[in-house]
Amino acid sequence: MNNNRNFSGKVGTFVKTSRVTLGRRSLLAGSFFAGLAAAIPAYAQQKPQSQISQTTTQENVNKELAGKVAIVTGARANLGRGFAVELAKHGADIVVHYHREETRSEAEETARLVQEQGVRAALISGDLGQPATVKQMFDAAFNNFGRADILVNNAGAIIKKPIAEVSDEELERMININTRGTFLCMREGARRLSDNGRIINIATSLLAASAPNYAAYAGSKAIVEELTRMGSKELGKRGITVNSISPGPVDTPFFHSMETPETTKFAASLSNAGRLGAIDDIVPLVVFLAMPNAQWISGQTIWINGGYLTR
Repeated sequence: MNNNRNFSGKVGTFVKTSRVTLGRRSLLAGSFFAGLAAAIPAYAQQKPQSQISQTTTQENVNKELAGKVAIVTGARANLGRGFAVELAKHGADIVVHYHREETRSEAEETARLVQEQGVRAALISGDLGQPATVKQMFDAAFNNFGRADILVNNAGAIIKKPIAEVSDEELERMININTRGTFLCMREGARRLSDNGRIINIATSLLAASAPNYAAYAGSKAIVEELTRMGSKELGKRGITVNSISPGPVDTPFFHSMETPETTKFAASLSNAGRLGAIDDIVPLVVFLAMPNAQWISGQTIWINGGYLTR
């Protein structure tokens, strides 16, 4: 097993040279609902904070994504790390994007976990609100792996403040990361993803909540739904599907950074199981949408929140 690292400059590779082999069993087979029922854990099961998906192992996963390359933005930790590792379990090589160089060690840990699944990883850092960064991210996919097939637009920023208290700088940050960054990544994906590729955007269940103090965050995320619908129409003839998922509150530092113990308890009480979501509640849906047998699902926003909100 080759565990050598080769990091150079802003774009670095973290490569495991052994090739993945095809497994025998399929995790996601049959209809959409049967696939979800098999993949998503029961809501009644309590899970610890920051758990990475343990619903599958290398022994029982069919490597349906072998030969594919997935770009996951904001993959240094939290949901992004969960998406990257689970896509790797199913055979995809991964481009791990992270925003700031001071978080590189966390991104390297994601890359290590990806490598443990028997695939390769490349690192890229930078502000996705800048077209040059987005181009470099796709360049990393092509330079290291020769292609790009799956784009998971996970990177995001959050703020919880009354409208009257949101500064110009804070509003600009929300728009730059949540709105502009998603658009620029989709634009580059439309230009460079392989035919029959996948774009999976991460929105928020707050789009159905009209929750006070989240106007800047939810407002900057609202465009994701429309980009998803329009993207599915424009790219459908190439077999590229475009979908978004809208998670409810998930037990991660991203969520807790804006909440108090009291508001956390209230948010948890709104789900059917009386708890926050866990990373491995959300991950299987992203993996399912990346699979070949999800070809007939496009232009959709899928809510995944344990009954927290419906629309």
